[in-house]
Amino acid sequence: MELSVQEQEELKAHLMATDEPFRVLAEEHALLKRRVAQIEANPHPADEEVLEEARLKKRKLHLKDEMLEIMHQHREVHA
Repeated sequence: MELSVQEQEELKAHLMATDEPFRVLAEEHALLKRRVAQIEANPHPADEEVLEEARLKKRKLHLKDEMLEIMHQHREVHA
Protein backbone atom coordinates (compact mmCIF):
# COMPACT_ATOMS: atom_id res chain seq x y z
CA MET A 1 0.00 0.00 0.00
CA GLU A 2 1.35 3.40 -1.00
CA LEU A 3 1.46 6.22 1.48
CA SER A 4 -0.32 9.48 0.82
CA VAL A 5 1.81 12.60 0.52
CA GLN A 6 0.77 13.60 4.03
CA GLU A 7 1.68 10.16 5.42
CA GLN A 8 5.05 10.32 3.67
CA GLU A 9 5.75 13.74 5.18
CA GLU A 10 4.71 12.52 8.63
CA LEU A 11 7.00 9.49 8.32
CA LYS A 12 9.89 11.70 7.15
CA ALA A 13 9.36 14.00 10.13
CA HIS A 14 9.26 11.01 12.49
CA LEU A 15 12.45 9.56 11.02
CA MET A 16 14.20 12.94 11.12
CA ALA A 17 13.49 13.02 14.85
CA THR A 18 14.25 9.39 15.65
CA ASP A 19 16.66 7.92 13.07
CA GLU A 20 20.17 9.37 12.91
CA PRO A 21 21.18 7.70 9.61
CA PHE A 22 17.99 9.00 7.95
CA ARG A 23 18.59 12.49 9.33
CA VAL A 24 22.17 12.54 8.01
CA LEU A 25 20.98 11.48 4.55
CA ALA A 26 18.17 14.05 4.57
CA GLU A 27 20.48 16.87 5.65
CA GLU A 28 22.99 16.07 2.90
CA HIS A 29 20.14 15.81 0.38
CA ALA A 30 18.88 19.27 1.38
CA LEU A 31 22.39 20.73 1.12
CA LEU A 32 22.85 19.30 -2.37
CA LYS A 33 19.41 20.50 -3.41
CA ARG A 34 20.34 24.06 -2.44
CA ARG A 35 23.65 23.87 -4.34
CA VAL A 36 21.94 22.50 -7.47
CA ALA A 37 19.42 25.34 -7.27
CA GLN A 38 22.29 27.85 -7.07
CA ILE A 39 23.91 26.40 -10.17
CA GLU A 40 20.59 26.26 -12.04
CA ALA A 41 19.91 29.91 -11.18
CA ASN A 42 23.05 30.92 -13.08
CA PRO A 43 22.07 31.54 -16.71
CA HIS A 44 25.66 30.95 -17.86
CA PRO A 45 27.29 28.36 -15.57
CA ALA A 46 30.95 27.53 -16.07
CA ASP A 47 31.80 24.12 -17.49
CA GLU A 48 32.94 23.01 -14.03
CA GLU A 49 29.56 23.98 -12.59
CA VAL A 50 27.72 22.00 -15.26
CA LEU A 51 29.79 18.95 -14.35
CA GLU A 52 29.29 19.62 -10.64
CA GLU A 53 25.53 19.89 -11.19
CA ALA A 54 25.42 16.48 -12.89
CA ARG A 55 27.51 14.90 -10.12
CA LEU A 56 25.38 16.50 -7.39
CA LYS A 57 22.14 15.36 -9.03
CA LYS A 58 23.41 11.77 -9.15
CA ARG A 59 24.44 11.90 -5.49
CA LYS A 60 21.13 13.50 -4.55
CA LEU A 61 19.23 10.71 -6.32
CA HIS A 62 21.33 8.09 -4.53
CA LEU A 63 20.56 9.73 -1.17
CA LYS A 64 16.86 9.82 -1.98
CA ASP A 65 16.94 6.10 -2.82
CA GLU A 66 18.62 5.39 0.52
CA MET A 67 16.04 7.49 2.37
CA LEU A 68 13.18 5.70 0.62
CA GLU A 69 14.70 2.35 1.56
CA ILE A 70 14.82 3.38 5.23
CA MET A 71 11.20 4.54 5.00
CA HIS A 72 10.18 1.24 3.39
CA GLN A 73 11.99 -0.77 6.10
CA HIS A 74 10.37 1.31 8.82
CA ARG A 75 6.92 0.71 7.33
CA GLU A 76 7.53 -3.05 7.17
CA VAL A 77 8.66 -3.23 10.81
CA HIS A 78 5.83 -1.02 12.07
CA ALA A 79 3.03 -2.26 9.81
